[in-house]
Amino acid sequence: MTQAFIATQVIDRPAEQVWRVLTDWRRAPDWMSGVDSARAGGGIDVGTTLTFVARKKERTSEVTAVRPGESITLTSVQGGVRADYTYSVEADGAATRIVLVADVTTGAMWRVVAPALRAVIRRTDAGQLDALKRLVEAEVPR
Repeated sequence: MTQAFIATQVIDRPAEQVWRVLTDWRRAPDWMSGVDSARAGGGIDVGTTLTFVARKKERTSEVTAVRPGESITLTSVQGGVRADYTYSVEADGAATRIVLVADVTTGAMWRVVAPALRAVIRRTDAGQLDALKRLVEAEVPR
């Protein structure tokens, strides 16, 4: 099993607004735990590199899949660990259902600690959608 967690949230705002906030990387520190700053090296396109500063260390992710307005996958590779975070946005009446699937695969050297690594990722990142909900719902609807 490579899945670290699945989180689901319903946000009381239109899908377009949720997508806009989700993909405004400058606002990532407002909803991504431990992230101090974020910037994109391009648009919301496959191949775009995102640079995050977390705990005074620079980390990068790459957009590896995108369906504009619907889903985006961010992939980070460090050493023998690959983390794929897929965010899916879907209109749910006047609200929006957002789902985050975090999948973590490891190389042979990391296999022994992989379950503990997934648990740490789950504790650290499973609250992202709750924080995103608070941020989006605090905005004045457009």
